[in-house]
Amino acid sequence: MRAQFVLSEIGVGLRRNLTMTFAVIVSVALSLALFGGSLLMSDQVSTMKGYWYDKVNVSVFLCNKSDAESDPKCAKGAVTQDQKNQILADLKKMTVVESVTYESQDEAYKHYKEQFGDSPLAASLTPDQMQESYRIKLKDPEKYQVIATAFDGRDGVQSVQDQKGILDNLFGLLNGMNWAARMVMALMLVVALMLIVNTVRVSAFSRRRETGIMRLVGASGFYIQAPFIAEAAVAGLIGGTVACGFLVVARYFIIDHGLALSEKLNLINFIGWDAVLTKLPLILATSLLMPALAAFFALRKYLKV
Repeated sequence: MRAQFVLSEIGVGLRRNLTMTFAVIVSVALSLALFGGSLLMSDQVSTMKGYWYDKVNVSVFLCNKSDAESDPKCAKGAVTQDQKNQILADLKKMTVVESVTYESQDEAYKHYKEQFGDSPLAASLTPDQMQESYRIKLKDPEKYQVIATAFDGRDGVQSVQDQKGILDNLFGLLNGMNWAARMVMALMLVVALMLIVNTVRVSAFSRRRETGIMRLVGASGFYIQAPFIAEAAVAGLIGGTVACGFLVVARYFIIDHGLALSEKLNLINFIGWDAVLTKLPLILATSLLMPALAAFFALRKYLKV
């Protein structure tokens, strides 16, 4: 097969169906940009989980005098020193516990003032109204229930709280957004495939006389099909390149020069450039193979060779 002939036929086909080729490029670019974005979102959620789950604590809050008067769980009175010692000893014996930190009422009051010092409630609070607590770091954050079962309802314990539960709600929201993006991506891929099939049909119809002559002179089926398949592959590859550009630009401007510079988001561990760059070859390969395969199967039906 002469490469010059195939290249010339590709150029002719792209020029003849310029509008539909442009539509294919745009739809492929958008769908693959969403595909890459959903992959990066999954990486971002996994990175955040690994970063935050390693830092979450389980807190065992102890009864104070105010709780003894108002909370049924503390009906036996404020926690005693013996109860605190026993709770600490039991925590240190548990194999799931990595470390235990005690927070006094004064320390709790100080931390509260640092975080919520501007709220009206902060002005009315006193240290003796705060709760003592044990902050527990687990070897496996998924083992929270072991702590809850052992200490919830115990004398001197007001409540057992797991910070992971708060993060799970956030990650659930992020995963939901990710699945929504994947659904839109799937819809765009279907649209792109339909456009590719229609473009191949129009191109094959417009060149039916040439393909008829080629059959008469004994050209092989693949020789006739190759220019049409290559047209779809080139259009898809251009769309994939545009999609890669979208992801690189988005990573540079949205994260590097946007979110990462925000003081309110400085605790979020964003994905790095390596995560983006490793997705680009996959996007380019998909943009090349997907249109080529769609064109190949479309030609089997619409181009009798």
